Amino acid sequence: MIPFSIDGQPVEGREGGNILEVALDAGIEIPHLCYNESVRPYGACRLCLVEVVRRGRSRMTTSCTYPVLEGMEVFTRTEKVIRARRMIIELILAMCPGDKVIQEMAKEMGVHEVRFKKEDKDCILCGLCGRVCDEIVGASAIQFAFRGDRREMIPPFLGEAMNCIACGACVIACPVDVIKMKEEGDERTIIRWKRTLKMKQCQVCGNYFAPWFQLEKFKERAKLPKEFFDVCYTCRT
Repeated sequence: MIPFSIDGQPVEGREGGNILEVALDAGIEIPHLCYNESVRPYGACRLCLVEVVRRGRSRMTTSCTYPVLEGMEVFTRTEKVIRARRMIIELILAMCPGDKVIQEMAKEMGVHEVRFKKEDKDCILCGLCGRVCDEIVGASAIQFAFRGDRREMIPPFLGEAMNCIACGACVIACPVDVIKMKEEGDERTIIRWKRTLKMKQCQVCGNYFAPWFQLEKFKERAKLPKEFFDVCYTCRT
C-alpha cells in the first residue's frame, strides 16, 4: 500500500490504483459521473478534478485517472477546483438541461443559471455504457461515433445493435438513467439501441428471465452444466 494524503488526511492506496477510488473508500466525496470501479477509468466527465501537489509542483487533474503516488498531497476543495467543477457542470447542464441527475448536481455545486446555449440532448457522453458493454459483457454492441458537437454513442450504422444481448448492463451503468429497458410477455427491448430479443422461460417457476441470445453467449464462455441456463436466478438459490 502507498501512503499519501487527501485534504490533510493520511490515506493509503494500492499500487496501480487511482485517487478517486481511495477517496471514496475513505469516505471523502468527490463528484463524478463517468467512473465505475468495474471498468477502466476514462476521465470523460471531468467532474472529479482535484489539485495534486508533488515535489513542490501543483497541477489540476482528474482523480479517476491519476495514479496513487507516495507522498503526494491531494486537495479536493480548493477554490481553483471548485471553480473548475462549476464550469464543467454548467457546460453539461447546458448540453443536457432535462437530466434530473445533472440538475441536482448543479444545485449542490451552487450552479443555478446556465450562461451557455442550451441543447436538447440527454446523453452526457460519459462512455460508461460502451465501456461496460465492451469490457464486462464482451458484446461491443455500441460505440462512440462522429466528433465535436455531433459526437454520440450509437450502434453501428445507426441501426439495431445486432451484437446487443439485451443483458441490461448499460441500463444499470448509465449515471443519468437515459437508457431504458422494457419487458412485455416473452420479449425484452433495450429501447435506445432498438434491440428486441425473445426471452427464455424458467423450467421451475415459468417466468421469463433472460434473452435466449444472452444465455447462449454466456453458455459459450461459462464452464457450467447446460441445465444451469434453464432456470432463473431466483430458482437457482
